[in-house]
Amino acid sequence: MEKELQKRSENRCEMCGATENLSVFYVPNSPDYTIDAHIYTCEICKTQMEDPSQIDPHHWHSLNDSIWSPVPAVQVMSWRMLQHLKTESWSQNLLDMMYLDEDLKSWAEAGLSEKSDSQVVHRDANGNVLNAGDTVVLIKDLKVKGSSMIAKQGTAVRRISLDMENEKFIEGRVDGQQIVIITDYVKKV
Repeated sequence: MEKELQKRSENRCEMCGATENLSVFYVPNSPDYTIDAHIYTCEICKTQMEDPSQIDPHHWHSLNDSIWSPVPAVQVMSWRMLQHLKTESWSQNLLDMMYLDEDLKSWAEAGLSEKSDSQVVHRDANGNVLNAGDTVVLIKDLKVKGSSMIAKQGTAVRRISLDMENEKFIEGRVDGQQIVIITDYVKKV
């Protein structure tokens, strides 16, 4: 199987393109145990795919290429890694571009663990749950600390990212500047 994967991948990591420390990785929750359920990957990708708590977001900018792979297992793992990186604005952009047919989407979702009760939940001023990538509107003028800028009431903030350590903080771009916004001052669109 490894020889076939080497040939398919041209001796490169199918996730990031690296050429060193390559090995076979079985995609968890695969429908079978054939070559189609395996990826030829580097040690860095393998370690982070096995343990999402060790994810280095900068390493995964390579997903920009791997989401277009013709290999279903690579597409599935790319989608899963983007889900783990949802708080990164670039990740949300890639998820918006990515397409998986129903079978692949089911396979990809089968590998994500369910949200735990202890996970941080962000809510807008009306109590609506906010997700990474949502659009919100400011409900009052906000002075931006460290600048003379005032974010005006009614300003739409698109593709927000969430602070996973504080349920009251989200991030978004206002007038070309990335700022932290308190959820009490926004409503979901």
